Amino acid sequence: MTRYREHRRLVLLGAACLAAALVAAGCGRSGPAPVTHSASGPRFVVVAAENFWGNLATQLAGDRASVSSIIVNPAADPHSYQPSTADGRRIAGANMVIVNGLGYDEWAEQLLRASPSSARVVLDVGHTLELPSGSNPHRWYFPGDVHTVIGAIVAGYDRLDPADAPYFAARRAQLETQGLARYDALRREIRARYAGVPVGYSESIFQRLGEDLGLKLLTPPRFARAVAEGTDVTASDKQAVDEQARKRQIAVWVFNSQNVTPDVQRVNELARGAGVPITTVTETLSPASASFQAWQTAQLERLAAALHRGTGR
Repeated sequence: MTRYREHRRLVLLGAACLAAALVAAGCGRSGPAPVTHSASGPRFVVVAAENFWGNLATQLAGDRASVSSIIVNPAADPHSYQPSTADGRRIAGANMVIVNGLGYDEWAEQLLRASPSSARVVLDVGHTLELPSGSNPHRWYFPGDVHTVIGAIVAGYDRLDPADAPYFAARRAQLETQGLARYDALRREIRARYAGVPVGYSESIFQRLGEDLGLKLLTPPRFARAVAEGTDVTASDKQAVDEQARKRQIAVWVFNSQNVTPDVQRVNELARGAGVPITTVTETLSPASASFQAWQTAQLERLAAALHRGTGR
């Protein structure tokens, strides 16, 4: 068993013990508070396991809901997050909970199971997208899925507060046509200018975005998946990725700065030594105060600059 798997087992064991303790203590037995219909102030409470979904939920809610996220620290690893008793209580008291699913945040799913409520809306992104187990969990890097989840969030709000459905529809239209405008435009620009350019990437978080941009992803998928899942990278995959960097077979190297394993660090050094431009992505909002679109746009701008350096275009 790898260190990652053992650590993951301990994290889930800890989450299960916390969930059991919350049940034993009676936390969440009363479920979320009823949705209010006051003329001012939030009507209901939303809790997201991670802030990339939580920020979109905040923008869509406006002043009609109180939205918070559990994982907000850019240094925290959502895969190995250790939930607290306070996290369990927040989930137990929420009218709506948003989890990524697909094995990404099993600790949150365990806390939900500890405080079931028929009055609570649960948005599991993996279930919403009807994805099978084992699918790439990083759906916030799948542009099409982002829009699907936005629609699902609004549907959840409509269920909790149907009287404000027109308000939520207007918030959605504003986000999709104005808030995400630069994000969508940059993707089109990169696709038009750099389609077919070979790039390397450290893990599967970048895969779908790279495909959306029309880039030629040279990294063996097994390498990217192993890094993301914390399993051992094969010797042949290490050799292939090292050679791509050393021989400048890739124009740019993209790595997740929140998950720098020894294999990733080695490729970083090889790329730097060969003069291959390097750029980064992160799993969660960075900085934590950024909006989803500001965060993604900044990453796309850095990628475009790296592609310009790597190709001269």
